[in-house]
Amino acid sequence: MVAVTIIAPGEPRVASAKAISRAASFPRLRYMGSKYRLVPHLAEVFAEVGGATALDAFSGSGVVSYLLKTLGYQVTANDFLNFPTVIARAAVVNQGETLTGEDIAVICGPAADDRDFIQRTFDGLFFTGEDRQFLDSAWSHIEKMTGTKQALAISALVLSAARKQPRGVFTVTGLRYDDGRRDLRLPLREHFRERAADYNRVVFDSGQPCTAITGDVFDLGTQPFDLVYLDPPYAPPRDDNCYIKRYHFLEGLSTYWRGQQIMESTRIKKLPKRYTPFSYKHSVTDALRRTIRQFQDSVIVLSYSSNAVPDAATIEALLREVKDDVQVRPIDHTYSFGTHAAAQRRAVSEYLFIGR
Repeated sequence: MVAVTIIAPGEPRVASAKAISRAASFPRLRYMGSKYRLVPHLAEVFAEVGGATALDAFSGSGVVSYLLKTLGYQVTANDFLNFPTVIARAAVVNQGETLTGEDIAVICGPAADDRDFIQRTFDGLFFTGEDRQFLDSAWSHIEKMTGTKQALAISALVLSAARKQPRGVFTVTGLRYDDGRRDLRLPLREHFRERAADYNRVVFDSGQPCTAITGDVFDLGTQPFDLVYLDPPYAPPRDDNCYIKRYHFLEGLSTYWRGQQIMESTRIKKLPKRYTPFSYKHSVTDALRRTIRQFQDSVIVLSYSSNAVPDAATIEALLREVKDDVQVRPIDHTYSFGTHAAAQRRAVSEYLFIGR
């Protein structure tokens, strides 16, 4: 754990530079729609808005929740998948616990039992036999841990698997997209040692209690947050935005597949897709309207892409239904939907909508 300068919400905008510097060290997960590149813009807006409590309603990679924590907010991080919640527990809820050298040595050492679920289930699909054996072995130790220390270990394991997998998605097998990166060559055991150190470095005590939840945004109710950040799944014009399809292995790994239903008939042993109205063009506008109305008593900061449905004008109109003061700030950004051949990275505008 390292010393960090904490910024109280409401301080002048220039203070956000400290948060930007701290957030730059947050471990990078290759995640569809991740907001790492927008951190400087978001930091300015959050510092400008002020307040004491904040909700990151679709926390994803965790970097925005972490940014809010660094700015001094009491943060609630929510996501409908489990592994983003684990990451938030490790880096946002966690105020001081780290993995010791002994913890890491035990996890990377001999297995505590003879489990082989990952080795058997994903044989010939993901990773080498040695890497799969390590994942089983690591979990034989991790399941004996508790609290934020366990969350740190799982987060490091998830990030290791994501870094080792080409493109970071689990819709492809083998090394078809081998681009020669070191990450693809490094054994998962060594990945884990490095990723554990990465997460240890970002642990700090903000002095403010934070929470991480796994659940549907609509189940959060109308809690009185000062600031609500919305980064809902984009409904793309082509392909899809199914996070379970791309990250099913990471979701399963975060629980050792306990409570998960593997679709045995699928080639890559997928998990069932979870319905969200944000994924479909015919339902996304109503879902956004419901979400905005749900948090109409908070300052709302909403990220959205010009290459998504609905368009920016519709988003602005939805906000103006409940907010008198709505600002729209376009940001040049490169974003890609999906991994298929037609989904090339393309220049788009990433909009920040601010409703007060």
